[in-house]
Amino acid sequence: MREYLLIILVAAVITYLLVPVVRAFSVRFGAMTAVRDRDVHAIPTPRMGGLAMFFGMVGALVVASGLPVMREVMKTSDVDRGLLLAGGLIVLLGMADDRWELDALTKFAGQVAAAGLFIANGIQLLVIPLPSGQPLVLPPEYGVPLTVFLVVATINAVNFVDGLDGLAAGVVGISAVALFTYASLLSFSLRMTRMTPATLTAAVLIGICAGFLPHNFNPARIFMGDTGSMLIGLLLSGATILLTGTFDSTTIGPAAQIPFILPLVMVPLVVAVPYIDMLLAVWRRTNQGKSPFAPDKLHLHHRLLELGHSHRRAVLVMYFWVGLLASCVVGLAFVRSVALVLFVTALVAVAGVVGLIAEPWRRGRRPRPGTGTITPERPREHV
Repeated sequence: MREYLLIILVAAVITYLLVPVVRAFSVRFGAMTAVRDRDVHAIPTPRMGGLAMFFGMVGALVVASGLPVMREVMKTSDVDRGLLLAGGLIVLLGMADDRWELDALTKFAGQVAAAGLFIANGIQLLVIPLPSGQPLVLPPEYGVPLTVFLVVATINAVNFVDGLDGLAAGVVGISAVALFTYASLLSFSLRMTRMTPATLTAAVLIGICAGFLPHNFNPARIFMGDTGSMLIGLLLSGATILLTGTFDSTTIGPAAQIPFILPLVMVPLVVAVPYIDMLLAVWRRTNQGKSPFAPDKLHLHHRLLELGHSHRRAVLVMYFWVGLLASCVVGLAFVRSVALVLFVTALVAVAGVVGLIAEPWRRGRRPRPGTGTITPERPREHV
């Protein structure tokens, strides 16, 4: 566990220290986010912050290769090479898009190519664990397209949710913590080594998100851009894919199948918020006869702003729901009483809904000073 803490720390520190350098480079390179009608920032802001996150990932992998136990893990797989090659390609694609605004088809082709690099280096869906104890083995004709679909879908889900300062980094960081916790607890329960490619990928992702977030939380001094959103989406998909192949379900007794297999089947739920937002956006735009990639101002985070939440509070609300869902999924695997987990989750969810509604209502019904009447508050401008 100490090795993972070191990897997280290295990734966070390198990312944090390089962000100001990347910010200056973005300004010189012309990678600036102009103010558009659908945006919530008020001044042009440098983007391409994902470049600092990529170097944080590289530094963490270099350090991991020098650690005694982790070195042995990396010798048994090509996960480090897969992350570096696919991550490098996606970062180059993102840099070009942040500077010159690439078309959707070009970005899609690049994302598929990155998924291909994953597959070439062993990061591929090979089995789907089932409650019966006999995993569903995926032949290449099924495993390869499913892997490509998962990688591309996750990249675009993260890209779609990246609409407020600190939102994407926080949501993906929380999801990575959930995956890391689940993999570690499952390894402990099965008395297996905790040093696995899945936990390594999740640890790197936690570190780079934690290092970037202080620069990106409202008011953001830099955006991660497509360079960053596509990179962390790629790493999140990689951690998910590696996790499904880490544990052999045939070695687990039939009576213990459900607690261990449930999270593997429900892994996409950990990142359900960005997935739901993406699916709603695609459905909404196609119904209007627009391209699924056409931008609009109707994402979940935009609706939170319309309800009267401040920029920061809207982001924290999204953090809350992602964290609640992730905690529920992990809890269902390791707490014997499923009813207890669902009951506690439901109570917290109700409290969250009450807080979601009550705060905008309180702001809109605040009494005017010196009077006994209640008048609506002037709407706030969101920046």
